[in-house]
Amino acid sequence: MTIVSNVKQCLTTVKGIEAELSSLALNSLDENATKAFHMAMLKMGDIKDDLQTRVYELEREEPQYKGS
Repeated sequence: MTIVSNVKQCLTTVKGIEAELSSLALNSLDENATKAFHMAMLKMGDIKDDLQTRVYELEREEPQYKGS
């Protein structure tokens, strides 16, 4: 598996975690838990953005990986 594939797989995992944290925040009955899940979701969003930027960089550096 190439580096680009690994980073894309990680990005997909992070997107799933972000979505699950969002769901937990929306469905939690405890206010402190809701805040904690929301803050974690925001951090995962930052990580997701960083990984997406890295995918773009890798694809620009190695055009043969674009779209894979």
